Amino acid sequence: MANGSSRMTVWPGRPHPLGADWDGFGVNFALFSANAEKVELCLFDKTGQREVERITMPEQTDEVWHCYLPEARPGLLYGYRVHGPYDPANGHRFNPNKLLLDPYARALMGAIRWSDAHYGYRVGSTREDLSFDRRDNARAMPKCRVVDRAFTWGGERRPNVSWSETIVYETHVRGFTMLNPQVPKPLRGTFAGMSTQAVIDYLRALGVTAVEFLPVHAFIDDRHLVAQGLHNYWGYNSVAFFAPEPRYMTTGVLSEFKTMVSRLHEAGIEVFLDVVYNHTGEGNHLGPTLSFRGIDNASYYRLMPGDRRYYINDTGTGNTLNLCHPRVLQMVMDSLRYWVTDMHVDGFRFDLATVLGRESYGYDPGSGFLDAVRQDPVLAGVKLIAEPWDIGPGGYQVGNFPPGWAEWNDRYRDTVRAYWRGDEGKLPELAGRIAGSADLFEKRGRKAWSSVNFVTAHDGFTLQDLVSYNEKHNWANGEGNRDGHSANYSWNHGVEGETDDPAIRQVRERQKRNLLATLLLSQGTPMLLAGDEVGHSQDGNNNAYCQDNELTWIDWARRQAESADLLAFVRRLIALRKAHPVLRRPNFLHGRAASPEGLKDIVWYTPLGNEKTAEQWRNLHARCIGLLLNGHAGDYLGAEGRPVDDAVLLIVLNAHHDTVSFVLPVVPGGRGWRCVLDTRVADGAGDGRMHLSGRPVAIDGRSTLVFALVESPATEGVTPR
Repeated sequence: MANGSSRMTVWPGRPHPLGADWDGFGVNFALFSANAEKVELCLFDKTGQREVERITMPEQTDEVWHCYLPEARPGLLYGYRVHGPYDPANGHRFNPNKLLLDPYARALMGAIRWSDAHYGYRVGSTREDLSFDRRDNARAMPKCRVVDRAFTWGGERRPNVSWSETIVYETHVRGFTMLNPQVPKPLRGTFAGMSTQAVIDYLRALGVTAVEFLPVHAFIDDRHLVAQGLHNYWGYNSVAFFAPEPRYMTTGVLSEFKTMVSRLHEAGIEVFLDVVYNHTGEGNHLGPTLSFRGIDNASYYRLMPGDRRYYINDTGTGNTLNLCHPRVLQMVMDSLRYWVTDMHVDGFRFDLATVLGRESYGYDPGSGFLDAVRQDPVLAGVKLIAEPWDIGPGGYQVGNFPPGWAEWNDRYRDTVRAYWRGDEGKLPELAGRIAGSADLFEKRGRKAWSSVNFVTAHDGFTLQDLVSYNEKHNWANGEGNRDGHSANYSWNHGVEGETDDPAIRQVRERQKRNLLATLLLSQGTPMLLAGDEVGHSQDGNNNAYCQDNELTWIDWARRQAESADLLAFVRRLIALRKAHPVLRRPNFLHGRAASPEGLKDIVWYTPLGNEKTAEQWRNLHARCIGLLLNGHAGDYLGAEGRPVDDAVLLIVLNAHHDTVSFVLPVVPGGRGWRCVLDTRVADGAGDGRMHLSGRPVAIDGRSTLVFALVESPATEGVTPR
């Protein structure tokens, strides 16, 4: 190994682009560090175990260290060692004994093997700022790989699904395919597995328009989890924002991810990534030195103003990336553009997005990051979804993101859960949530799709567990069941966990259908959790972030055999949503006259068939309601930009345990109503008969029915009821 001199030819190179860039002749290396005193580029053999050359980067331009190796080629493995002061009190934690990952690495090889050598200080010392670890950690570190970014996309076209048409399916690359018998074993748990024909056919038959993957940026397993035989399954522990996670790849070649995207696009399915730009896997002041901390800790992280030894922890993970720094902001923006331009990703869900919009004085919808995203031409056609909260001051910001963003709506989740559990006084808020949450999102020209509605997500109970458990059961996580949310608004219907009682099983199945029906019939953007459509359970674990095993992997063979009716119901429900634009209106509804007959765009009815009055909204005991959606309102535009005329639909929800006699309302131009969806039936099929307006129908306890207005004067087949 050469130290300070090189066997390779070294040219000065360029300060941009950052990262390792193969130009067809050689590789340019560029690394930002404002406070470094020297940067060394370390080259490794093809095994990644032996450092074969160490090159002192000869040039620094505008705080970027750079060089060009004309003899380097794609596949070369590398890392950095960065020299500078070790002065934690002033925010500096340089330690050249630690091999560091390039923040712009496009690919990694290998995984971290934990030891005390990964820490910049002597583990076990009384104060980490008063000790310095000189052990070399290179052999146990992943290595960065130079890549050739070329890929033949052929006739691939982005689906460009409009927001109003979007149905999101949140899933995990590994968990979705690990137990799928239709995926070849060598491909399970990988991008290649997700691109198999069986998976594509399943998603297309289900009817979803977008797959949202839990984090696929390269991440690490926390040391304390590895010691317990666990893993960071969800992946919210990123260390490289440009590199796909190596364990999700069969070959390590980027074309595997791109092929998956291309195949999903061919099926008309968009690809969204859950991205974690709010923190990194390096943790708090006692965490390891793997990349950013050793490259320029004072620039990359937000540090406590009074003592820069400590990190501002608005994320709850130990550190917070400093997007107020222009180079850190540039890294995030470069990463987003890379995944759009090179990898053809269609959208992003931003974990703890409030962090990204927080300036030194607090959250600001006009922050540097949010303004940068809003004006960026590459991101202009990309779907952006915020998780609009964090644990910092003023961290809950649902409804306060700028135009162009959609947001996870946890108030929708909690209200719908509580309503179907039978809680009192939920109808007024339920009405607002089903109608698109205008109270939260109707400002600055934002549309109803801004509300991403969900009943379940990766974080929390699955749908099966939501109707099977009153309490969380997270003992397997090794944290004494203290982790995870306690306010789940769940109901086990009499028995905690699995049961053979047919009555309990029957009501649980109906409740699942009710929750799913509410989700897919609501205005806004629906998000389904993968596996809910086949009854996937995590045995009551509502925080399975560290369970990379059969607990979280979807058991397709078993679940599909047990839940064929539920799967058929979800397909029917999605098809109903797609068939009726009135269920996915872009504009908010306010009960205004919107058709020639004088029928309002939305009307709420009591069981007596009368429009609900203000006094009746104050009835805390009411649990049954009817919602009329006027498909003749004309605010939904078709492909040619012309208004689309649709049916008039009546959605009746009854969270009572008893049957309610509901009078079908008399509306202008209508003679009767035909049931098109019924959660009392296993597959949701309506009875197909016409029910006369002004006549009562029996709505069983805990059920949802959807009726379409029959506007023809014909009486053939009428069955008075």
